[in-house]
Parts: sequence; C-alpha cells; structure tokens
Amino acid sequence: MPSLAQSLEGQDFGHLLIVAESWGIDLRANDVRNAVIHLCEEIPDQIAKKWGALPANTQTVLKELAAQGGRMAWAQFTRAFGEVREMGPGRRDKEQPHRHPVSEAERLWYRALVGRAFLDTAEGLQEFAFVPDDLLAKLPHAKFQDGQSFGRLARPEERAHQIPASDRILDEACTLLAGLRIGLSGDQLKEAEPWRMPIPVMMALLTAARILGEDGKPIPEATRRFLEVDRGKALALLARTWLDGDEVNDLRLMPGLIAEGNWENHPAQTRQKVVTFARTAPANQWWSISALLADIKIREPDFQRQAGDYDSWYLRDKANGEYLRGFETWEAVDGALVAYLLRGPLHWLGFLDLGLPSEQPASLPGALGEEIGASAATAFRWSRWAEALHNGQAPIGLKVEGLRLKVDSRGNVFIPPLVPRTIRYVIARFCDWLPKQKDTYRYQITARALERARQQGLEARQLIGLLKSYSSSSLPPNLLQALKRWEQQGVQARIEAMQVLRLNSAGALKALRASRAARYLGEPLGPTSIAVKPGSGPQILQTLIELGYLGTLGEGE
Repeated sequence: MPSLAQSLEGQDFGHLLIVAESWGIDLRANDVRNAVIHLCEEIPDQIAKKWGALPANTQTVLKELAAQGGRMAWAQFTRAFGEVREMGPGRRDKEQPHRHPVSEAERLWYRALVGRAFLDTAEGLQEFAFVPDDLLAKLPHAKFQDGQSFGRLARPEERAHQIPASDRILDEACTLLAGLRIGLSGDQLKEAEPWRMPIPVMMALLTAARILGEDGKPIPEATRRFLEVDRGKALALLARTWLDGDEVNDLRLMPGLIAEGNWENHPAQTRQKVVTFARTAPANQWWSISALLADIKIREPDFQRQAGDYDSWYLRDKANGEYLRGFETWEAVDGALVAYLLRGPLHWLGFLDLGLPSEQPASLPGALGEEIGASAATAFRWSRWAEALHNGQAPIGLKVEGLRLKVDSRGNVFIPPLVPRTIRYVIARFCDWLPKQKDTYRYQITARALERARQQGLEARQLIGLLKSYSSSSLPPNLLQALKRWEQQGVQARIEAMQVLRLNSAGALKALRASRAARYLGEPLGPTSIAVKPGSGPQILQTLIELGYLGTLGEGE
C-alpha cells in the first residue's frame, strides 16, 4: 500500500491544514512539501495517543479495513461506509466538511486515515480506499492476519444430515456421452438419469475437456480415452478443467438466472476467489454456508465485479423476468453464485461434503432426493479428495470398476455403476433404454436398437462378445440364438397394424379381386377376408356397389 506521504501527494495546502486541524496538530510549515513532512512525523504518534478518542464507528471501520489487508475497493468502501463528497477548494473551505462529515468515510478522509488510489491487482488496475502502510502498522488490535477465516463453524443443526462427496459425475458423463452418440433428445436424456449436474453444465464441462466437439457430439478417440482411464484420473481431469478454465461460465449456467447480451465476466478468476474464501475454513471442520456468504458480502462483495460495477451485466430473474441490477441484488446474483458453486460444482466434482439440517425427502429416490437436499445444504466440509483435486492429482480411495452385468432371457441388461464405463457406453448404443432403478442402469436389446447400432458401424457379434465377457452368468440360449439370427438375417418377425375387409361370401371376394379395385387389396387372410391398403375403404366400397354388394366402413376408418 502507498505510504502516508504518497497518499497526501497532490493535495493542496488547504487540505493539509484540514488534516492537521482534525488531529489537533500545529502545522509549522508554509508550503505543501514541508507540510507533508510534518504531518507524516506527527500523525502516527497521534494515532497511538488519540485512538480511544476516535468515535467507535470510526474504530470499527479501521479494524475492518485492517482485517482486509488495509484496502477495499473504492466502490465497496463508499457503499459500506458512505460517500466522500467531491469538492473544490472554494466549496470545501466554505462548507468545512471535516467539521460536519456526512459519513464515516468522509471522517477518515479528512484525517488522512484513508487514501484513494488505483492499485495493481491480478485483474489490472482497480480503484481502492486504503490505509497508508505507515498508519496501518499503528492501528491497535487491527493488524491483518493472513488466513483469517470467512464465516464460522457450522452449528450441529446445520450439519445434522450429511451428503459425502462422490464420483457419481463419472457415471453421469458416461450416460450423457452414450445418449448423445445415439441421438437421444433432451427430454429422453432427462429421463435416463436423475442428474445431479444439469445436462447443460455437463455438456459445457465435457466440451471444455475436449471430449465433446463444438457440435455437441462425442469425439470418438477422446471419449474412448476418458472412459478407459481409471476413475481417479477421470475425476481429476474434470475437476481441473472446471477449476482452471473460462469455458464453463457458472454465472450464465446458474439455475434461476437468464443471461442476455455479450458482456464479459471471468469465471475462472471468480471460482478461484470463492475457493480461496472457502479454504479459510479449517480442515475436517463443518463450515456454515450462510455465515460464509455474510462475510463475503461485508469484506469482498465485488469478488467478481470489475471496479464494483453492478449495472453492466444483463441478468434476469427466471421466476419473474425482472432485471437484476445494482448492489441491492447482491444476494440474488453474487451471493447466489457462491451458494451455487458450493452446493453444485464443488460438490459434484468431489471437493466438498455437504451438510443439511435434516434428512433428504424420504419419498424421493436416493439420487434425486440427495440432489434436492444438496440444493438446500447449509454447511460444507472439504472432502477427503479435496487436496489431491486442488493439486491436479488423482485422488485415492475411489472404488475400482470391475463388477459384472446381468442379462435375462427377455433381452434385459442390468448394469451396476462399477461395470467398466467403456463397456456400458458400448452396450447402451446397442439397446433401448429403460428407466434406471436405484443404482442400476437398465437396457433392452431390440431389433430397432440393433439396426441403429448397425448404422453407426457396430455389429451384433460385438455385443455378443461384450455380454459373454462381462455377464455374471452364461447368456440365455434363446437370446444368444436371436442375436445370431439377427446378425445373419435381420428382423425375423414384424408386428404391423393393418385394415381387413370381411365379406359374406367367397364369391364376392373373388369378384372384387378381379375388379379395378384389386390394386387396393393385399394378402388373403381366408376365403372371405383380405388385407386392404390403409385409406382405401371408400374406393373399395364404391367398387362393391358396382358389383352388387353393399358394405360399410368400420369404426375409425
């Protein structure tokens, strides 16, 4: 931070007289240079002597600034502690704002306890209010402590029910990749899995990891590598992709908001700051989410806003369509984003365990109930995998894939999550998908699905080989025979809807087949019945009248 001398540079002599008066200093100087020297000699000693005489609110503001390292973004400072009125020397000398300050910020300004300057940050130059370095060291009981926590320990009721971090995201990614590969629609994908990570977020993450192409389709070789690598390395890949890159824009993907326009934010910088705030929580301790949010709003509210700008982003509340602008919407945008990162990506990617006040809804299936619970989490704790994931390393302790699948005689395939993902990915492409039951994926082998797989270059013998290799028991003989026949002959049976003409005599049918209506007739179904082409009923009835027979259309014709 700049020194007191640097802070006073550029001020006129009248301003320096005001600073001296505010401290009760007899300024023995007739020019700016000597006045600055004199004030720099006197003010540090005056702080020690007169600290107790400063108003309590002034002491509180100084302690808050000191706790943040002695500086605060100017926009945040004036929001929190009031304005410093812009005045020229004439108006200032007339109104004497130091004797009638309108805010704590103005009181500090005219005592030279706070300066204003553009300072370097990782995001470039930003305007700050700051306590000069040589004064910061003199503030009693207010020195900044590196690593000071944001928030507090969670109370027992905030962590009554716990949801540990998991690697379930890897199974969801496998489902999504297989579904996209066979062209499932968005609605079909939503039915396929009780998604914890929303599908748009998952697609953005897999695209950033170069597993999906820009067209939203799986890249074959990258997909194969991702599914074949062990679960720890796969989880680390997704975690680092999210943590380090700007391609997954959490603010634009956050549920409840609609983002419009081409304004820019910096997702990676934002999430790194949020992680830094959260990492001030002690290891192995449950930490309150609401208290963390409250501290961030007080101490670092502009963590994602350049120069405290709350008006240039076009965001609307999805519930009521209203635009969210100005600092008064902090909870709905910035605070909501922090909560989303904690309850969402940091949990889904294995960094955080979550705590809830009570059990998840008992009426909901496990994963879905757990996700609804996660969205209402009131506490977090860094998981056993967090440190490795922070360092870009594969965490240890993940379960190893190697379970076997089951197949029944009806062509149903049951696949637990720990069957190798690459195997489920391929089998899913040969099958129609059934609703998931608990933790078991269910598929059904059908001619339609086999034909779809054939069009993508897959062959039934590949499916036979996978089922034989990874099934917990021998394949049902009828299913094996059906797959071999399909490989050789294609579909062996077909069920179709048809229209049937029934007559009272074989002679009538013979006459009709010899008439001009013969082109509407199909295969005979008996001496007095025959299949007819759909929609041809009126033409056939007209011909029958010409032949001397009356008929009628059945219901629905």
